[in-house]
Amino acid sequence: MNKDFDVDEEGLTIDGYHVLEPVSKKAMYLRNGIGFVILALVVAIIVVYRQDIFVEQVDLGMSATMVVFVLLTVYLIVAPSVYYRRYRYRMDDDKVEVRKGIITITHDMVPIERVHQVNVSRGPINRRYGLANVLVTTAGGTVSLNYLEEDLAESIATKLNEKIIEMLKKRD
Repeated sequence: MNKDFDVDEEGLTIDGYHVLEPVSKKAMYLRNGIGFVILALVVAIIVVYRQDIFVEQVDLGMSATMVVFVLLTVYLIVAPSVYYRRYRYRMDDDKVEVRKGIITITHDMVPIERVHQVNVSRGPINRRYGLANVLVTTAGGTVSLNYLEEDLAESIATKLNEKIIEMLKKRD
């Protein structure tokens, strides 16, 4: 078993990253559940109107539709657990780092001195579970810390803003 994702008593991985709280997995499942309902409605419309959509190749088109539907359904069921297990983040005096992914794992690093803007957002699903996202914007792109508890998200945003202000004052 891979020890990279094990968490100690302080909630940190062996390499010092924070992991998400278990409630975040519920938000992911709800989001994917809504996605499944939309997907099922699209497939239902295709099934009802299949003669008009696939014209001469009804069987091949329906088979392809069902295969895609099954694969996406499996993905929507499995993805939250994998994403939750692999998502980790850390922030120190110099940078913000996020490691995440389901199939491909990405490692985003943003030097704090390059940060231009910090936003905290709460969509309806996150609000339901008391979660928020922190979006850190630089001239070169963005990094997002997702599914954090609201208080933690606000605290991270405040700390980042304070560090930015401190750096700007040192430049003057």
